[in-house]
Amino acid sequence: MPIDAHQHFWTYDEARYGWIAEGGLHALKRDFLPEDLRPLLDQRGVDGTVAVQARQDLEESEWLLGLAADHPWIRGVVGWVDLASEEVEGQLDRLAAARGGERLVGIRHVVQAEAEGFLDGADFRRGVAAVGARGLAYDVLILEHQLEEAVRFCGAMEGQRLVLDHLAKPRIAAGEIDRWAGLMRELGAMEHVTCKVSGMVTEADHGAWTYDQLTPYMDVAFEAFGPKRLLFGSDWPVCTLAAPYARVHEVFSRWNASLSMVGATVDAEAAVEAAYGLT
Repeated sequence: MPIDAHQHFWTYDEARYGWIAEGGLHALKRDFLPEDLRPLLDQRGVDGTVAVQARQDLEESEWLLGLAADHPWIRGVVGWVDLASEEVEGQLDRLAAARGGERLVGIRHVVQAEAEGFLDGADFRRGVAAVGARGLAYDVLILEHQLEEAVRFCGAMEGQRLVLDHLAKPRIAAGEIDRWAGLMRELGAMEHVTCKVSGMVTEADHGAWTYDQLTPYMDVAFEAFGPKRLLFGSDWPVCTLAAPYARVHEVFSRWNASLSMVGATVDAEAAVEAAYGLT
């Protein structure tokens, strides 16, 4: 059951996707929809995906759930609710009642854009606990410099399924690894945390990255999380800033095949079940 555990859809609107407009990401200033992705999945033998929120509003999450209702190969949706709000329970109810609401598998907040200490907030943590009480995962989206904060947060949320996005965005382009690696091992020691091998090519030099530059980061992730808590995610269409879908998938497949030399490979089915309860 090969699953791409991290991809996005949108109908582009500059006002609603300010991170694209403000970032000068011209290649992303268009619609990216299921009919664009499905042929790429077929080419690589990927059976299904998890669609992840790309803007922080309930309407987008409802739209993604509707897409999942229309396209069974969208196995799950990681949506958004205002986790620090007193209305978090009502917002979770709203998504659960939406068309396709049974496909909601997780919630994500763009913590990478927040100030220092955001993950320590009591209101935010209560919201994440409400997510867990409904059997949903929480996706941890951070930058490398927020890893110490994430270690505190994940340690305090034992029992909650937590999914680290994009390997915490290590500084691949700068070739920095040591501090990141140490903190990743701390996260990996927590059995309730899984990790997506995703987002690497856009953290590297977009025009000059190589497979050999990425493998040390994947190796650390494997050492930290083991074969049953690592997921593949393409981060399509964001990945297309640095590589087409096929090349991103080929990097993971090639690396995973190389692990057979040490007697273990990533168990994709176990990882998707551990992260999102998908079987």
